Amino acid sequence: MSGRSLRASSRLAISTMLCLWAGHAAAQQAPAVRALAVTGVTPQVCTLAAGDLQAGQLVNFNGVSGDTLQVTQLLDQQTLAARPASATISFSAVCNYPHQIRLESENNGLWPTDGRQASDAPDFATALPYGASLSWGNASGQLQTDARVRGTRAQRIDVNEATAGTVTLRLAILAGASNNGVNAPVLAGVYGDTLRITLEPR
Repeated sequence: MSGRSLRASSRLAISTMLCLWAGHAAAQQAPAVRALAVTGVTPQVCTLAAGDLQAGQLVNFNGVSGDTLQVTQLLDQQTLAARPASATISFSAVCNYPHQIRLESENNGLWPTDGRQASDAPDFATALPYGASLSWGNASGQLQTDARVRGTRAQRIDVNEATAGTVTLRLAILAGASNNGVNAPVLAGVYGDTLRITLEPR
């Protein structure tokens, strides 16, 4: 009896040791886990590429030379009144935050580039008005210069979301456009304006 009891006890002890050893091995194999946060900052950026003329959308304009768009024939040779002209220009653009697009005429029309503002010929036009309209994503707007007073004229349009794609600008000079009545003859000279498109924070 005592011999049987001893053998049974020995088996029980060995069995218990095996269970403990297996549990210890499982604990050693469990992976150690640590979380590592990864962060980065994306700055607010807007970009606007150089303009490209849209095919078939050029009337009485030579095209773009650098950053200059030139009218082919500004005056009607018989009446000396302004001839109509129009052009559509596209600009690849992207802005990664809600922003504002600003369309600004430096002179409020086409004015003599030599700075001349007054004349002794009251029946003649001394500046020419023109219109500019643009579309950008879901936003659109227009700027109408009147050439009555030389100075800055601007239109601002809020864009409520980040936008990527094409800014489309259309310029138009109407037939007979003048700051001295429709079809007034235009004084000789070189006329110009600087039109700016700006993507900027609101």
